[in-house]
Amino acid sequence: MIGKRIRMERIFNRKSKKTVIVPMDHGLSMGPIDGLINMREAIDDVAEGGANAVLLHKGIVVAAHRGYGRDIGLIIHLSGGTPLGPDSNSRVLVTTVKEAVRLGADGVSVHINVGAQNESEMLRNLGRIAENCNKYGMPLLAMMYARGEKIEKGKEFDVKYIKHVARLGAELGADIIKTVYTGDKKTFREVIDGCPVPVVIAGGPKMNSEKELLETITNAIDCGAAGVSIGRNIFQAENRVGLTKKICEIVHGK
Repeated sequence: MIGKRIRMERIFNRKSKKTVIVPMDHGLSMGPIDGLINMREAIDDVAEGGANAVLLHKGIVVAAHRGYGRDIGLIIHLSGGTPLGPDSNSRVLVTTVKEAVRLGADGVSVHINVGAQNESEMLRNLGRIAENCNKYGMPLLAMMYARGEKIEKGKEFDVKYIKHVARLGAELGADIIKTVYTGDKKTFREVIDGCPVPVVIAGGPKMNSEKELLETITNAIDCGAAGVSIGRNIFQAENRVGLTKKICEIVHGK
């Protein structure tokens, strides 16, 4: 499908076939946290650093996305939820693929917590969104996590869960899978080998150091990851432009 192929080229580097995505959707679930007070400045910094795309909720597109500075791809997040609800792992749809097309998006994303109370609803939505994405020629990134009552406590990064959720997203039609790094190359290769579509790693909460972040990215790329989708570790960095450049060098090669 030519529309999807063209849009994927706006998200992925044409030479390396990899991507650096900076999600900035945290304002919905966490409020105006550090790094996301001035959205225009935050987007401008990661664009200047060479990131391939930012990931935003629909309302921020009008307020902050481009019309200035270096161009950068746009992914619209379709899911929403807060830790204040009865199940902090539940996500609902807050917009549509059609609206993302209207806003000029290069891709859309959905968040799935396998094991959450409304898992069945999230999976049904993922399948339907994948069909709509094919209709409109829109790439779909699925954020796949193992989170919920039936997930063993402390095992959210276990390869048996991560390779399952990654494959699950691909099975239901996602074009790109975002999930967590399992912690070592041996197990993460199982995730990559078992998933027929590109996998990018999540950043999660702030890491202890920039060194730890860059080492994690390097290990994931060595295993065959197609890039990263890292938010807080980038947009809350002291030097966002500089860190984004370092990450791009690892992902795309110097």
